[in-house]
Amino acid sequence: MKKLGLIGYPLGHSFSKKYYLEKFEKEHIEHIDYDLYPIERITDFPAIFTNKDFYGVNVTIPYKIEVMDYLDELSEEAETIQAVNCIRIRHLSDGRPHLKGYNTDAYGFEASLKPLLVPHDKKALILGNGGAAKAVIYALDQLGIAYKLVSRTKHIDNYTYDELDAAILADYTLIINCSPVGTFPNIAEFPHLPYEYINDHHLLYDLIYNPEETTFLKKGKEKGARTKNGYEMLLLQAEKNWEIWNSESFPI
Repeated sequence: MKKLGLIGYPLGHSFSKKYYLEKFEKEHIEHIDYDLYPIERITDFPAIFTNKDFYGVNVTIPYKIEVMDYLDELSEEAETIQAVNCIRIRHLSDGRPHLKGYNTDAYGFEASLKPLLVPHDKKALILGNGGAAKAVIYALDQLGIAYKLVSRTKHIDNYTYDELDAAILADYTLIINCSPVGTFPNIAEFPHLPYEYINDHHLLYDLIYNPEETTFLKKGKEKGARTKNGYEMLLLQAEKNWEIWNSESFPI
């Protein structure tokens, strides 16, 4: 049986496992399994990919960067972003595994954001500066949208939350939460923005999908802003993963 899976640590509830198992059942896809592989150290990863039944793996926190040391090749976007969430595994004729890393988060974000944009959405504030923010930056570059990072600590090229004011928020109409603030079970938490300056010119996008409407999005909606959670982004990247794993040159 062909195997797919998710590596990370710890792994609790998994969108990926539920999504793919339901997909297999609904589309009558047989002889493929998708499971969770919580590994405490990235050094445990080879035990998974040397199994010849494996032909694809998703990667989540905290290994999206560390896993690159084990890859033979990176796609263009993964090379630029320097983070991987999807790996295609192929076993060569001599038995050696060949691993290529991709970043489908960027694709999912861009494809889900694009239909929501209006002409004045020319600048974005990115809340957080982790791996998810890197994928968002790549997508914004593809769309020609300027951006500024926002974090708690001041650096030369970012704003702090305390610096945000009416003038900045009037200029940056797209606000993207790439931080985990507000994720279940901490649903009462939210990024500390001056929400009094949010209005119907703004689009608030939260990469979080659980809860469906974070406090960040709720507060934006109360001010008339357009809002979007991260669920469609997840669906789109999941389908892109499937396309990569089953690409024409390497069919199942």
